[in-house]
Amino acid sequence: MAQVQRMSRLMIKTLRDDPADAETLSHKLLVRAGYVRRNAAGIWSWLPLGKKVLDNISNVVREEMDAIGAQEVLLPALLPKEPYEASGRWEEYGDLLFRLKDRKGGDYLLGPTHEEIFTQTVKDQCTSYKDLPVMLYQIQTKYRDEARPRSGVLRGREFQMKDSYSFDTTDEGLAHSYALHRAAYIRIFERLGLDHRIVSAVSGAMGGSASEEFLAPAAAGEDTFADCPNCDYAANTEAVTFALAPVDGSAHAAVEELDTPDTPTIETLAAHLGVPASATLKNLLVKVDGEIVAVGVPGHREVDLGKLGEHLAPAVVELVTAEDFVGRDDLVRGYVGPQGLEKVRYLADPRVAPGTAWITGANQEGKHAKNVVAGRDFEVDQYLDVVVVEEGDPCPRCGTGLTLDRAIEIGHIFQLGRKYADTFQLDVLGQQGKPVRVTMGSYGIGVSRAVAALTEQTADDKGLCWPREIAPADVHVVAAGKALQTELALDVSEKLNAAGLRVLVDDRPGVSPGVKFTDSELIGVPKILVAGRRSADGVLELKDRRTGEREELTVDEAVARLVLELKDRRTGEREELTVDEAVARLSADLG
Repeated sequence: MAQVQRMSRLMIKTLRDDPADAETLSHKLLVRAGYVRRNAAGIWSWLPLGKKVLDNISNVVREEMDAIGAQEVLLPALLPKEPYEASGRWEEYGDLLFRLKDRKGGDYLLGPTHEEIFTQTVKDQCTSYKDLPVMLYQIQTKYRDEARPRSGVLRGREFQMKDSYSFDTTDEGLAHSYALHRAAYIRIFERLGLDHRIVSAVSGAMGGSASEEFLAPAAAGEDTFADCPNCDYAANTEAVTFALAPVDGSAHAAVEELDTPDTPTIETLAAHLGVPASATLKNLLVKVDGEIVAVGVPGHREVDLGKLGEHLAPAVVELVTAEDFVGRDDLVRGYVGPQGLEKVRYLADPRVAPGTAWITGANQEGKHAKNVVAGRDFEVDQYLDVVVVEEGDPCPRCGTGLTLDRAIEIGHIFQLGRKYADTFQLDVLGQQGKPVRVTMGSYGIGVSRAVAALTEQTADDKGLCWPREIAPADVHVVAAGKALQTELALDVSEKLNAAGLRVLVDDRPGVSPGVKFTDSELIGVPKILVAGRRSADGVLELKDRRTGEREELTVDEAVARLVLELKDRRTGEREELTVDEAVARLSADLG
């Protein structure tokens, strides 16, 4: 049986003021409530209460992963270079990797994710179709050298993650493993009390045929997702698509060259010609693995570089610089048009459909051209939906205007297919006696991010407000200060603990009642039990942290009430009893 957590002995230091560098609610409150402390940029220590919350989330994840037949392992965080070099991710990850050398000069990395190592593990352990399917998972620290670690534990350089992997011999088997994980994730986030959305996503560098994200709507979120108010469509904005719809462009006049001095931007061009920006064609030059590529979008829209990067992954996408125009007479800065571009690959958004006419650069200083028709005057090498999605863009499924919301990514699931199995030649002996290439799924949950996401969604103006499943205690007992009150608080705490509840009791001497009450709300345990002014009568005040509802109860009544609520939460059993019946039942249960 766990012991009562006494704040007089607990390593906790609450703060009245927000940290100076904190911008998000979770960063402010987790520090102020004594859950975490910063060691360096993006590197955090989890203090006793914070570690309990982190472990409670991990336990929920474990229970649901075990329930679908997944097996827990623990692989190293310090990894050799060779597997990541074989998969190409030693280079693809770029500066995000923490690279290091051992004393003999060997190259290693701190694991950002473990597809390669899990693949090698299964290759070593599974040789026959009889060994599959298998699902493996771990809860482990991951490392990514974020350029701008921020928002507390929401985006750190070191973080807790559950990553799991499925291994099947058929595509149907992969689809089944994917469905099992998807259902398990729904249960996990429901148990954690996280409001979440499942949205379509792009696979990017991970590869694979299917990808979905689990997002927790929150103002502090770094992801933007599109939601349709008319149907069930939801997607990360990077995955929103616009249908290519060619039009009849035969009626358009021939290309006409225009004098447009001092109009290197869409804004200056539209103003000079007196046309809307939507009539113009913007041509953004980027470098894709060092090769200059032009990207065409309507002039009133912006290119989503993240979206473009996901489409072209694992290639590296960068903006061109002034130096890239040196020696390139075919590229006139500010006046680039797709017509006549012979040495540059041309990508375009589907809105630049065949048959559409545009005003665009004439590839000469101070000149533009109008009536430039896609498919007639220039060809598009590849269509990619690359514009920044805007509120009101049509839903790809039903056409209704989309709404946009901010969210925190808390989970991501992929059908990887055979990308890594091909790299490491992961085969097993099939039923027909011939080698069969294994197909894989990859599934992640940000455990430490879930702590921040829950804070963002559930906290109020007084502090944290944890759902019961992951709170560091079931009840926070507060002794107002006098000796009698402290004695009563410790007595009821022991009774609650004996009945199986997790108890945090504030028995700190010399701390004012006001500070204790403020701290109880800041710390955020679901139930607060106060030994205050009526302690001499054996009466306590029970407060619900979320609703603020208060009720005076005797010690036995308070214990009975809280134990019955805990029983209902853990087992789902329900029974209506009077307080006297509940006290009698509890006394009998405790012998």
